[in-house]
Amino acid sequence: MDSSQQQPLLPDDFIQLCQLVTAKRPKAVIDHILEYGFVTTEELKQRYGYNHPPRAARDVQEHGIPLETFRVTGSDGRRIAAYRFGDISKTRFSRLSGRTGLSKQLKDELIDKYGCKCFIYLEKVDKRELQIDHRVPFEVDGEPELEAESFMLLCGSANRAKSWSCEHCENWKSIKDKSICLSCYWAYPESYTHVAIQQVRRIDLMWQGDNIEIYEKLKQQAVRLNKEIPEFIKEIIEREIRQSNDS
Repeated sequence: MDSSQQQPLLPDDFIQLCQLVTAKRPKAVIDHILEYGFVTTEELKQRYGYNHPPRAARDVQEHGIPLETFRVTGSDGRRIAAYRFGDISKTRFSRLSGRTGLSKQLKDELIDKYGCKCFIYLEKVDKRELQIDHRVPFEVDGEPELEAESFMLLCGSANRAKSWSCEHCENWKSIKDKSICLSCYWAYPESYTHVAIQQVRRIDLMWQGDNIEIYEKLKQQAVRLNKEIPEFIKEIIEREIRQSNDS
């Protein structure tokens, strides 16, 4: 499929912002659009290997670069989604926007305040593996002031889990109420009333280092009892609570 389209004249400061993005996935989307005018979901999957194109598009938007979605005809004749730059006037030039120095400053501030740990798993993580994430998604409340309280540090696994949950939440898709996010587990796991509007409670556990041996023993016992590990751990916790209450 020919993805060429006449590229509108882009301002120099916008192009410079695009060039500041170095992360592989958003950079691939941006570079393709700069060269061809737009990129299709088919191209993102087949050419770049991104099986979840909306996630790649969101990466671009999180760097302050607006995108808009439209429909084109795919190689099989079906209508598919494509992305091109949106309203350039809505570009966020003064926030994180791929600026490594600013991101480093914010990460250091978060680590100084909360420790070098993942906010979801509450485990210490190498600084290089921690990613800065908005407590309230940009899609719900826009870009906040660049203050530590508006952001959190997540390991890659927790960030992917949060992204999936948020993207499937009705508040993300249609409601757009910041207060809902502020009382959500994914914004404040230490104090929340719901998880993506669902009335559930959750604990995310991670075993690392010497503790991995404990996990393997839990796994072996669960297999012997023909139970899933989460179910088995719940039973252990419930039994411990009952015994504490009885004593």
